Amino acid sequence: RDLFAQAKTMQPCIIFIDEIDAIGKKRGRGGGMGGNDERENTLNQLLIELDGFNPSSGIVVLAGTNRPDILDPALLRPGRFDRQVVVDKPDIQGRAEIFAVHLDNLKLDNEVELYAKKMAALTPGFSGAEIANVCNEAALIA
Repeated sequence: RDLFAQAKTMQPCIIFIDEIDAIGKKRGRGGGMGGNDERENTLNQLLIELDGFNPSSGIVVLAGTNRPDILDPALLRPGRFDRQVVVDKPDIQGRAEIFAVHLDNLKLDNEVELYAKKMAALTPGFSGAEIANVCNEAALIA
């Protein structure tokens, strides 16, 4: 409630909820006793706040997840999170650019671009987070 109250005082603004699947899982699952846990209460409050929005209020609410299949259907109804943008894992050029960012702060014996291109070719299917992890692990080992 506080987040949305702050947003109303700071409009125009953007609210971004990362990993919404942590609170937005389908209700009625998990075999809990009674099913009225804190996560469910948070989800219900989020739905109430989303329903109270005026489309022309100047507040945009975005959310991110890598598990859209487990989201509660109530979150995906019109007026809530009814549009989805799928962001696929990067291609070889994208991986090279991500490697260049993460390798830039590391001490290397050659140019960043050389290593970025080589590592991009060796890591098909890697996400940006996995690329960052590769760079961090290599730095720790080195």
